[in-house]
Amino acid sequence: MEIRTLAFSARALALGALLAASALCVAADTPGGKATAKDVSKKAGETGRAIKDYTVLQRDEALKQAKAALDDVDARIRRMERKLDSEWDKMDQVARRKSRAALNALRRERGELAEWYGGLKHSSAESWEQVKAGFVKSYEVLKESFAKARKGF
Repeated sequence: MEIRTLAFSARALALGALLAASALCVAADTPGGKATAKDVSKKAGETGRAIKDYTVLQRDEALKQAKAALDDVDARIRRMERKLDSEWDKMDQVARRKSRAALNALRRERGELAEWYGGLKHSSAESWEQVKAGFVKSYEVLKESFAKARKGF
């Protein structure tokens, strides 16, 4: 009975995590690319919470969710780069400098998130909670940086 409950809980968590990731992608790819920062922030928060709730026994599902989050971050950075490129000639020097700095910060924080992802892949059962918490914290920092960068674009 307890195993059945655990299996159901694992499936429910995995489904919730996948829905959160797909909602992030959908929000970012709405017609005209006009997802609100609030929508993206909400979905990113759900993703972070979903990963935080995984146990070491659910490592594979957590890794799938974390990889989806990294892929989404990469896509969002590419969209911001394209937007910056298309508006470059219309920007003054200060706006260019701020935009470059924001993108560089996002790339740096994305790199840190990827390091935590590697830790998730290779962590022992004993270090799982610590590494998972590091990934979630890094993801939250990146989420906040996206919100700040979005205001600047």
